Amino acid sequence: MELMHSKLRGRIVEKFGTYRAFAKELGVSEQIVISKLNGRSGFSDKNIIQWSNALDIREDEVGAFYFTQKL
Repeated sequence: MELMHSKLRGRIVEKFGTYRAFAKELGVSEQIVISKLNGRSGFSDKNIIQWSNALDIREDEVGAFYFTQKL
């Protein structure tokens, strides 16, 4: 199953302008952010909570941002 993170990518750009600025907010490297968005590394529960808090994603929206399958 391949996941699509286009909605998540859009929210990052909307809120932070760049992946680099978002990564700085999280205290991680830009490569970590890109790796997760490209599906090379997965999201832990802790990542989802941290990213969602930084991006103002409500609990009832999490599925649409993190678990949308690519058709």
